[in-house]
Amino acid sequence: MMQTPTLALTHARVLTPHGWRDDLAVLLDGALIAALLPHDDPRVQQGAQHDLGGARLLPGFIDTQVNGGGGVLFNDAPTVESIRRIGAAHRRHGTTGFLPTLISDDADTMRAALQAVEQALAEGVPGVLGIHLEGPYLAPARKGVHDPKFFHAPGRDELAWLCAPHRGVRLLTLAPEQVPPADIAELAAAGLIVCAGHTAADYATTRAALAAGVRGFTHLFNAMTPLGSREPGVVGAALDDAHSWCGLIVDGHHVHPASLRVAIAAKPRGKLLLVTDAMPPVGSDDPQFILNGEAITIRDGVCQTAQGVLAGSALDMAGAVRNAVQLLGLPLDEAVRMASTYPADFLGLGASHGRIAAGYQADLVALDDDYRVLHSWIGGEVS
Repeated sequence: MMQTPTLALTHARVLTPHGWRDDLAVLLDGALIAALLPHDDPRVQQGAQHDLGGARLLPGFIDTQVNGGGGVLFNDAPTVESIRRIGAAHRRHGTTGFLPTLISDDADTMRAALQAVEQALAEGVPGVLGIHLEGPYLAPARKGVHDPKFFHAPGRDELAWLCAPHRGVRLLTLAPEQVPPADIAELAAAGLIVCAGHTAADYATTRAALAAGVRGFTHLFNAMTPLGSREPGVVGAALDDAHSWCGLIVDGHHVHPASLRVAIAAKPRGKLLLVTDAMPPVGSDDPQFILNGEAITIRDGVCQTAQGVLAGSALDMAGAVRNAVQLLGLPLDEAVRMASTYPADFLGLGASHGRIAAGYQADLVALDDDYRVLHSWIGGEVS
C-alpha cells in the first residue's frame, strides 16, 4: 500500500505520458512522484496540498547545452559555485536538469570542469545531470565563436581521462573529421554521448562517425556543412539518420523557422530536442560578457560579437517552448516533450526523468498561459 504522500499537487492541467489530464492530482513522496490519482481519491486528501489554480503542470525542462547563466560563464569559473549559480538562474525559467557546457578550452580548464561537475553531483547541487564538453576537437572552418587555438585531436592521455569512470552524463561534441572513428568508438564504449558539431565533414565522413558511435548533432544547422543537392553534408546525414538525436536552438535567430520545420518533418518523432546554448545574460541584468577576451553583447535579443558572429544565445527553456509553439506551429504538448521527455531519452535518463508518472523524479514545472514559470520542483523541492 502506498504511504501517505508528502505533497499533492492539485487542480492543474497535467501533461502525462498519455496526454493532457485535468482530473488528476500528482502525489509526491520525497524526491519521487508517488502516483497520479483522481482528486476525489482519499489519498489526495491525506497529505499537504498545493492548489495550482489551473496552471499547466509539466515535466521539468532538461537543457543539454548551458554555457552560462546568472552572469556566470562556466569557462571563466569551472567550479561548484558557478554550477550552482547557473542552475539557479535557469531554474527560474523551468529548467530542472542541465549540463554545464564548457566551450573549447585548454586541458587544465577541462579537467577543472570535469572535477567541478563530479563534486556538484556528489553534493547534490540542484539540477546538474553531468557535463557537456563542446570541443576542443573541432574544425577551424566551422569554429563559430570558439577560439581555434585550442583545437586539436585528442591524444591517448586525454582519451584516458575522458573515458575514466565518472558520475552523471558526459556529452562530448566533436568534429568527425578531426577524430578517427576508432577513437569515437572508444569514447562511446566508455559511456560518453558523442555528438557531431562545429564540423566541416562531408556526408560519408559523418555516416562513418555515426556507425562508430556518434549519437547526436549539436545545434543542428549551425556550424556544420549544409544540405546540398549533390553533397548532403552533415545536415543531410543528420536528417537521413533515423536513430540519432538533434538539438535545435529555436530563438528565431540561429535557424530560420522553415528550416526547423523541415527538420521536424524529416526526423522521427522523439529525436529532436530543444536546447538554449545559453550564455551568462540569461537570468542576469547584464547584457554583456567577455568570451576569449572579446566583448559579447545582446543586441535585439541576439548574443553576438562586434563583428556580428553569433556567440551562444540569450534564450531560456520556457522561451524555447514558447517559440516552438509560436514560430514553428507545434502543439504545446509536443514542444514540452522536446524540452523534457526527448532530452531525457537522449541522455539515457528516460526511465527516471522527463515524464510525469509514478516512480519518476519529481522534477516539475508549473507554467501559466503566457509561458511564465510559476513554480518548479527539483527532486520534490519547490522553488
